[in-house]
Amino acid sequence: MQRELLSMKKMLLTGLACLSLSVPSYGQIALTIEKAMDIAEENSPSLRRSHMNLERYQQNLVAQRASLKSRFSLNLNPVDYSKSRSFDNRLSQWYTNERFSTSGTFQVDQPILWTDGVLSLINRFGWQDNNSNIDGTKTSNKAFSNDLYLQLSQPIFTYNKRKMELQQIEYDYENANISYALQRLNTEKDITQQFYSVYMAQSQLAITKEELTNAQQSYDIIKNKVEADLAARDELFQAEVNLASARSSMEEQQVSLENAKDQLKQTLGMNLDEDLMVFAEVQIKPVEVNLEKAIQHGLESRLELRQREIESKELAFDMIKTKALNEFKGDISLSFGLIGDNRHLDQIYNNPTQNPRVAITFSVPIFDWGEKKARVKAQEVAQKINQLEFHEDKVSIELNIRQTWRSLENLLSQIKIAEQNVLNAQRTYDLNLTRYREGDITGMDMNQFQTQLSNKKIAYTQSLINYKIELLNLKILSLYDFEHDVAVVPMKDLITKK
Repeated sequence: MQRELLSMKKMLLTGLACLSLSVPSYGQIALTIEKAMDIAEENSPSLRRSHMNLERYQQNLVAQRASLKSRFSLNLNPVDYSKSRSFDNRLSQWYTNERFSTSGTFQVDQPILWTDGVLSLINRFGWQDNNSNIDGTKTSNKAFSNDLYLQLSQPIFTYNKRKMELQQIEYDYENANISYALQRLNTEKDITQQFYSVYMAQSQLAITKEELTNAQQSYDIIKNKVEADLAARDELFQAEVNLASARSSMEEQQVSLENAKDQLKQTLGMNLDEDLMVFAEVQIKPVEVNLEKAIQHGLESRLELRQREIESKELAFDMIKTKALNEFKGDISLSFGLIGDNRHLDQIYNNPTQNPRVAITFSVPIFDWGEKKARVKAQEVAQKINQLEFHEDKVSIELNIRQTWRSLENLLSQIKIAEQNVLNAQRTYDLNLTRYREGDITGMDMNQFQTQLSNKKIAYTQSLINYKIELLNLKILSLYDFEHDVAVVPMKDLITKK
């Protein structure tokens, strides 16, 4: 009995493998699950979109870090000419002023990350020709001037905006990395499901071709019997109906196969005009899964939980910004330098003048009609929602892992039952085929036995595929590959590229 069962299983799997491993026609792409994933990595629209989003945040982070370095700028004013008539209130006189100047300013700004201040070195150089006419009295001045000073601008009594912006962009970039890694896992799951859908459609097509062959044999048998007056003509009519039905089923399955191929090609980002044939090994080896280990690893490693943590930190930033509305704050501005002027360029600093400057300003809110208090409360509610969703995510992760584990255990039982059903259906079909040839049963009865055998074969193949997909689903849920007994690190490839 056991030897017969193994023989039947080997025969069934060999038949399906022959379908998958048949030599593809000219121009047909031979596709394995590994090759499908490689194609998706380069062409999948969803993966490409996620990768572009990742690159966008990466460039934002590069730009933000670059903004923390020293900035060099040069502003030039090559020509500035004006002539005006004005009244001097101090002297109670009208005067005419004509001025021509040219100048340039070189400036180096260094942002200070830890204090949110800016330290600047500024040098302003110029030349001017100034003429004034007061009641016929003319005065003029032609001179070079240079103003060199160091300046510090520092906000006080407020949060560090520059540091917060950098941290927020770093979190956005990490979140984009996580989203890309999750998209890769989801794409692997989608491609696996669609890949096996194509494989299942190929298998069903092979079974319907087998049904057509058997229906043709049955038709030939009954036709010979009718011609020899050994069977009634209505048996021939039934055999013709069975043959036409088998041919129609094969054509319908061919359509289903082409539709499944198109869906797979769309997900992979392939040209829909390309043809493909999938290769798969559907034999399974039962995998022992430790439920507690799966749950623990999932709760420790799932990237969605890290996304919730990032969201919590960003909500904390929003709370800081909200509390800063209408806040008491101030600014300190300090500068010190030397300014010199002279008609001769080489003597410009013969008699320099110091130009220190100190300025302190405050912004004092008085009354905001409760705006700040209401916005703070709204932000507190948002933080509580995030905490609730974080807890629900953990419960959902454990729940999904438990359900998948139970499904795997159940599928192992279903596979054994489906395997035995195929064996029994094949035996029944072989026995009744002999009875049909001897005229003991009708063609309608024989068609039912053929349909039963086909359904059992399809159910068995589907149960094997379901087990493989659920095993992949468990790997994604727990981020642990129990088939190879290794942890899954979705970020590993990204970290390697960096």
